[in-house]
Amino acid sequence: MKLPFYRGDGSQQRPETAVDLPVSQKSRLLIPENYIADQGLRDACNVALLLGQPLLLTGEPGTGKTQFAYNLAWELGLDAPFKFETKSDSVARDLFYTYDALKRYQDIQSDAPSTAISHYITYQALGLAILRAQPPDILNSLVPPEFAASKPQRSVVLIDEIDKAPRDFPNDLLNELEQLYFKIPELGNVQVSAEPKFQPIVVITSNSEKDLPDAFLRRCIYYHVPFPGSARLASIIASHLGINTDTNDAFLQTALEVFYQLRAPENGLRKRPATAELLGWLVTLQHLGKGQDNPLADPQIILQTLSSLIKTAEDQPKARGIVEQWIQNRSKRGTG
Repeated sequence: MKLPFYRGDGSQQRPETAVDLPVSQKSRLLIPENYIADQGLRDACNVALLLGQPLLLTGEPGTGKTQFAYNLAWELGLDAPFKFETKSDSVARDLFYTYDALKRYQDIQSDAPSTAISHYITYQALGLAILRAQPPDILNSLVPPEFAASKPQRSVVLIDEIDKAPRDFPNDLLNELEQLYFKIPELGNVQVSAEPKFQPIVVITSNSEKDLPDAFLRRCIYYHVPFPGSARLASIIASHLGINTDTNDAFLQTALEVFYQLRAPENGLRKRPATAELLGWLVTLQHLGKGQDNPLADPQIILQTLSSLIKTAEDQPKARGIVEQWIQNRSKRGTG
């Protein structure tokens, strides 16, 4: 099967009009209502909601830890989560707000009209969620007039990949996460606390690249998201992609056979493909095989789309060898 968009062999003339490329299919994988949680995750989430504690999720990349927060917000009838993307230089204050001291200094030096300090403050994920839990009249001295607030409401906050941050980051959040408040020194050290009825729901993810402090772990409800078993994986595929998950479906069975071959520990891939890679690969195969019952009837398409599954230079030649061996074995079975 020839891939349809880019040739790169020097034979193509520049078209008179731009090539009509397909609309990205990634949105199909991000629809929150399609998320399928395992029973352990459901139980851990309900305990966290009951106790009002953050839910800390670990698990290999691609197992749906981040997407869970969006599903939770959707199922509870709340707005999409406020997301904090943790960086290697993140500090605790960044989770609540940032203060543009340089801009304020420049305005003072340029004799600009006097502006309230609150105009130089930009509230971030957990800070926004705590502010939204306040009655509007309390916010007047804390936020600029354009801040949108009508009535107190609950929010979901996603602190994504907290293990990327310096070790001091979780240690510096212990009290704030437990009691859901923050202070603003630039506004006279005012303290803003979430109303208990509307306190934010905090979901924290970690890829376990480094250990988190014990004091931080004690303040969280913890769950390790396992790689889904075959039955749950079939449910996830059906929910996201509408693919027939009948055990006799040749396309699904072939795709899963290849996928599990690549994930087999004895094959030695450093970064084995996870659920996210599998779904992306199946979307690709569906598009390329339109009108076919089994896009994998020609197994060479696996090699052409291997970049959907394998994400490191070290693993790509190994994966190609695994697939080529699988194709050979399949051919022998078919002719035997």
